[in-house]
Amino acid sequence: MMRNEAEVTTATAPRPAALTAGDRCDRCGAQAYLRVELQSGGELLFCAHHAREHGEKLREVAAHVLDETHKLEPTTAAAPDEG
Repeated sequence: MMRNEAEVTTATAPRPAALTAGDRCDRCGAQAYLRVELQSGGELLFCAHHAREHGEKLREVAAHVLDETHKLEPTTAAAPDEG
């Protein structure tokens, strides 16, 4: 018995690359922590300050948002052993 089936492939959209120190805010030139891919095409980069300032409006026009502002949160360093 011969089956006539179409080949099916699945594809996923590529994930945007992580932001680097070379990515700069389009407003002020500081290091970018937010990448907004616009529904109309193109992208905008923002520092954490401008991401907070314009975040609500940006999410309205965004097709995808890469938010790396969590990288700015302080980390707790382990205290040295006193023993």
